[in-house]
Amino acid sequence: MRRAPEPGVRLCHLRVLRVGQVRVGKTSQLSLPVEPGPGKARELTVLDQRQRGTRFLSLGVRSVLNSPASTGMGFWSINPYVGCEFGCTYCYARDTHRYATERAEGRTGERAEAGGEMPPWLAFEKRILIKTDIAERLARTLDPSKLGDDSLVIGTATDPYQPAERRYRLTRSILEVLGRFRGLRIGIISKSPLVTRDIDLLLALGARHEVTVNVSLSTLDSRIARRLELRSPVPSARIRALSRLSAAGVYAGLLVAPIVPGVTDDRQGLSRLMAAAKAAGARYVIGSALRLGPAARHRFLPHLAREFPDLAERYRQHYGDREGVSRDYQAALTRRLERLQREHGFPLEEERRRRTQLEGRRASGARPPEQPALL
Repeated sequence: MRRAPEPGVRLCHLRVLRVGQVRVGKTSQLSLPVEPGPGKARELTVLDQRQRGTRFLSLGVRSVLNSPASTGMGFWSINPYVGCEFGCTYCYARDTHRYATERAEGRTGERAEAGGEMPPWLAFEKRILIKTDIAERLARTLDPSKLGDDSLVIGTATDPYQPAERRYRLTRSILEVLGRFRGLRIGIISKSPLVTRDIDLLLALGARHEVTVNVSLSTLDSRIARRLELRSPVPSARIRALSRLSAAGVYAGLLVAPIVPGVTDDRQGLSRLMAAAKAAGARYVIGSALRLGPAARHRFLPHLAREFPDLAERYRQHYGDREGVSRDYQAALTRRLERLQREHGFPLEEERRRRTQLEGRRASGARPPEQPALL
């Protein structure tokens, strides 16, 4: 640039210089190459689109680990995807997807509702955000000393082995990065048999870390599963995956979650589930009851009213304005799970054993009778 003889400024001929993405000031976590026009939302980069309408959008991140302080949980977590094609009606991660999309596109509140092309609960299943650079970021930022004795859990919000993983392989790339370290406590949660693709990596990691794979399944009844989890793998496929993991030497168990009150909490169904897990070589079975946060409540309660209308009013009364089940229900469910764990030869969780000893023991030492229906 130079001063011209006449008033004004003239640009000399400059060679083309490509500098890539330029960030000025404070930016969001997403790569946003297109600057929106007046009144228009930003557009995320589309990586792929399926005929059924699902789009996969690039999500660049600066931070990949969620600390216990930020989540309120007793472990660190990492999620390679935001949104999930499995579309489980009870999933609590819908708000996470909505907030991430709003931040990326510069939309909030009413603007988000007006500017969105579909309701947020559906966008969670149809617009999958892909953290394309997550492995690179993890390799640069992971400090094992910060984790201490806390676990690092993969897949706490959305399934790390959902269909997108077949193409983008982000979960596998995370495991490859973790293989460069030593002495971590690593957990994986998934509904998908695709986890067996990485048996080789899981075994290699097991030689350097404490690795646990939690296969998530709440019922063996495929009809009930389909009514709750619209596109998740069928129960038999998950039990086969658990069997393959166990036979290969991976430390794996069954995560019965969520246990849906009045639907999947019956003693007979839970017993069948534990028997199948035992036959598949599961090292443990643990379970937890359904929680209904704002996003899950908005999606699940209308679905419940359609699929299980006789439970709708009982849910409204039971959950009320709280996210979790009542203390009485939790105590009854804990007793049921522990009895079944004993019957099928699974070790009891130490935390639950202590809670039973402190809160559930009667003065006589006798166990209370088990309720046929918990809700």
